[in-house]
Amino acid sequence: MIKIFNYLTRQNWFFIAIISCFIVVQVWLDLKLPEYLADITQLVQGSAHSLHELWEPALYMMLCAVGSALAAVIVGYFVARTASSFAARLRELVFHKVSAFSMNELNQFSTASLITRSTNDITQIQTLVVTGLQILLKSPLLATWAIIKIADKSWQWTTTTAIAVVLLISLIAFIIVLVMPKFKLVQALTDNLNKVTRENLIGMRVIRAYNAEAPQQAKFDAVNEQLTAVNLFTTRAMTVMMPVISLMMSGLTLAIYWIGAYLIDEAQAAIRLQLFTDMIIFSSYAMQVVMSFMMLSMVFIVMPRAAVSAKRIMEVLQAKISIRDGSNGAEDSREVAGQEQQQGQEHEKREVKVKGRDYIDEAERRLDDRDARDNKVKEKQDTEVPRASAGAGIQFRNVSFKYPDAGDYVLRNISFTAKKGETVAIIGATGSGKTTLVNLIPRLYDATDGQVLVDGVDVKQMSLHEVHHKIGYVSQKPVLFSGTVAANIAFGEQEPSNSNTDHMQNALEIAQAKDFVDKLEHKQQAAVAQGGSNLSGGQKQRLAIARAIYRQPDIYIFDDSFSALDYRTDRQLRQRLKQETANSIKIIVAQRITTIKDADLILVLEKGELVGTGTYEQLLHSCEVFQEIAYSQLTKEEVAHA
Repeated sequence: MIKIFNYLTRQNWFFIAIISCFIVVQVWLDLKLPEYLADITQLVQGSAHSLHELWEPALYMMLCAVGSALAAVIVGYFVARTASSFAARLRELVFHKVSAFSMNELNQFSTASLITRSTNDITQIQTLVVTGLQILLKSPLLATWAIIKIADKSWQWTTTTAIAVVLLISLIAFIIVLVMPKFKLVQALTDNLNKVTRENLIGMRVIRAYNAEAPQQAKFDAVNEQLTAVNLFTTRAMTVMMPVISLMMSGLTLAIYWIGAYLIDEAQAAIRLQLFTDMIIFSSYAMQVVMSFMMLSMVFIVMPRAAVSAKRIMEVLQAKISIRDGSNGAEDSREVAGQEQQQGQEHEKREVKVKGRDYIDEAERRLDDRDARDNKVKEKQDTEVPRASAGAGIQFRNVSFKYPDAGDYVLRNISFTAKKGETVAIIGATGSGKTTLVNLIPRLYDATDGQVLVDGVDVKQMSLHEVHHKIGYVSQKPVLFSGTVAANIAFGEQEPSNSNTDHMQNALEIAQAKDFVDKLEHKQQAAVAQGGSNLSGGQKQRLAIARAIYRQPDIYIFDDSFSALDYRTDRQLRQRLKQETANSIKIIVAQRITTIKDADLILVLEKGELVGTGTYEQLLHSCEVFQEIAYSQLTKEEVAHA
């Protein structure tokens, strides 16, 4: 858990130094109160005193109390600032780390777990920081200082206090050992509850359509009851601590006064007043010692769960990213993205200043790392293999792929070439590896064997920015974000509101989305719900296609992106795509024969192997698998005249 505090910023450490100073002041003022109380006791018991003599120590006591309260307020303010900024920093680090994950890393963490780690787990760390900064610094100092002040008093009182402290520490240790495994289980069960809840929300329509509310309710109840039972156990175990500590405090006070009564009774009359005063002081300081350990127990209540949360957060932050920038192509990437990078630097620093968070150092460090990497590439550019021409296209050379920890290959010895301006279609049965094949181009995965080349360069040797800059990608399931239609189409631009309206309009027309967008209340500024839940499947697909067209990339990848479109819209969209993207490579994964019949090259996959390549007419005569697919969808007359 200690490692997570390496992410504290210099500003956080500065605030911690301020907190420490004011805690010392607060403890000193708290420990001065019993001394003035002793003075008042002696004056009251003395034979000669005046009201003025009583007012003076009373006034000092009041000033100490007010000063301690002010110090506590200042400590609370800086603790809140430190904890909130640290939690914000952790959330940002987790977000950026997850954003850099490849599909390999995303498969290691479930979506529900990542949500819990970036919310509940970080909240546990924030709670620990709030509690710890106020108690872990104050309690040991208060206890040590108080023990020093009473060390020279009666050994009977000291022994009684020591026994109480030992019992208290034993109780805390026992409870921590008892509940620590349960806290680990709580976080795992929270992940599971989050998972079941997301399933219900995402699949609400299907659940209602099949009258499956009762089974889903039973599934949720089982997970909920399991989490509730574990939480009840940990809470009950922790709640035992406070009554026992209160009992110990009351018992200690009783023991001190009981022992004091015997000591005073047996003492000579001349020292009885001094013994009575010592008893009052010792009782106050003893309570401070026990209170210190009681406050520490509050930290121990929070710490076990925070320790589990810290471990889970560090698992994300320390996860090894398998797909990184290659060495070649960084120079071209810098030329393509130079202006965007400069704007990004200014945007980062401006946003940091506005939000009042101390991320400037981290941003500058990342930028320095990029510059160092680019300089290193520049020094080696004379020895690099010359880049191929821009029209070289895409080439697969004996590509095989298997998922991490998988025993068998999903793709085997795939080879083909897609030239500039060509349309390459991929068809095959479900599970034949079509999506996996196209995912190798944008490096969502890296090929296990063989090479995937874009413009003559292995994608593994290119920067991720360069690869992604060349590609317009439309996934199987269209992904839309909460915002507006314009913001979704211009996705990736820092200021989509300033985008070219005519260019966006053209992208909507090509994607056959202009008609329904113009019918929306605010047209391009119409609201889009998260995931596009306020749009139909066909509308979501057309907006996703428009987003890819808007970028004007060199390579288009349509992964079964026309499945929700009717045949007329499908045909019109493909015609416009062919006209408007004549200079780009188009890779289409499809199930419909009619969608791919005009492709320049069709790849037929079966169980991860390439069993046929050619045009529509060639495959009808040479590929049995393609014939089966064609005749399963069309009649003989339609196949002949398609």
